[in-house]
Amino acid sequence: MSRVHRLALQVQLASFAGPSLPDEWAQLLADGLGGICLFGSNLDGSLAQVAATTAAIRSARADALVATDEEGGDVTRLHARSASPVPGAAVLGAVDSVALTRAVGGAVGAELASVGIDLDLGPVADVNSDPDNPVIGTRSFGADPELVARHVAAWVEGVQSAGVAACVKHFPGHGDTAQDSHLTVPVVSAPMDLVRARELVPFVAAVGAGAASVMTSHIVLSALEPTLPATLSGSVLALLRSELGYDGAIVSDALDMAGASASRGIPEAAVLALGAGCDLLCLGPDKPAALVREVQTAIVAAVTSGRLPLARLAEAAARAERIRRANDADRTPAGARLEPADLVDAARRACVVEGTMPDLSGARVVSVATEANIAVGAGRWGLDPDLVVSPRDRLPGGSLVVQVRDAHRRPEVGAVLAAHPGPLVVVEWGWPGPRTGWEDAPHARICTRGNGRPSIAAVGEILGEAGLSSERQVSDR
Repeated sequence: MSRVHRLALQVQLASFAGPSLPDEWAQLLADGLGGICLFGSNLDGSLAQVAATTAAIRSARADALVATDEEGGDVTRLHARSASPVPGAAVLGAVDSVALTRAVGGAVGAELASVGIDLDLGPVADVNSDPDNPVIGTRSFGADPELVARHVAAWVEGVQSAGVAACVKHFPGHGDTAQDSHLTVPVVSAPMDLVRARELVPFVAAVGAGAASVMTSHIVLSALEPTLPATLSGSVLALLRSELGYDGAIVSDALDMAGASASRGIPEAAVLALGAGCDLLCLGPDKPAALVREVQTAIVAAVTSGRLPLARLAEAAARAERIRRANDADRTPAGARLEPADLVDAARRACVVEGTMPDLSGARVVSVATEANIAVGAGRWGLDPDLVVSPRDRLPGGSLVVQVRDAHRRPEVGAVLAAHPGPLVVVEWGWPGPRTGWEDAPHARICTRGNGRPSIAAVGEILGEAGLSSERQVSDR
């Protein structure tokens, strides 16, 4: 295999379907594939299975990167079936203890390291300035740039103290959007002075904290680039290199997302991303081995034609390789072991209780079923319900605890809540938005700022104090 063919594999971070490494993927690794990203479809909820999968990957190529999205809170790949054991970013931002955030990052890093994962696609550095954001929300530390910045830096320090590389995302900032780049191309129309004062502040902090890598977003930053998403825009990525002085690896967000490839296909998006300055190309979940070869072929053809300089490809491969080498440095663990009770206490401090809690003796727990965004994916959320209803259904009578996610973005959910005479208790597991559509309803509300076992336990305690059966309380204490 020629050097350029091998380099065209080294810059790819790809993902197979299912829980076991297929033979053709083992061959890709042997030929030089840069790494594997593990998604929910690759994991069965057992840490032993994760460790076996990473061992199989390393058996095929000892120095392959293994990555996953483990943000804590709503986004967890290792614990999707049971919910994350640590709070997510919005909870940590609300508590605003930098020491706690650093310790949570360290705990996540230690667990990832224990099962052979060496690149964590987190933390989220987006400032969630638009409360209607459908894909960031509780994954963000908050809406204040300086608060987000200090917690991004702390989380990076924590996870990297365990010998796991951080990948801070989604540059130059996905928070000021009301669209999901999995499905379309969102546009950030803010002027550059506002972008520098808001979106870029957490990324400056991440660079200062020594983040091993930064992930791009598929948003159009119209002040610099009128049409191309940031992942494919040299002028946007130059902000990170030239203005922020970052020399680490730039990782693309998944190229199968509509924001990157809907109009051009994944192989072409890969070539454009490399030309713009990306170093490691995330292809997305559940892909055939043939797609990796198609991307390889497209990159080789671009180099052969002179469209993509060989020096740029070699530079990208070298930066991608440095991600794993950085993990071999001496590390100092980030503080003492976190106690589950302390995490529940933190989650409870982040909860906002609005209105007067009714007597919940004999109450039933009802979940209003709405689809999670693609980044969060399927998984356990909230208290175990007695009943799951569609937003098209009326709520049953009697004393109720009603669980919702981002009700302020879903008029159909607001209508369900408005139609019930109450009083009842609404538990909002998403971003704590306004009571859109049910402003005059007499319902109490608990805003959790995200899912996760500590938050589930905290909500169980709050509801238990109002009379909900102790069987409903899920606590790690």
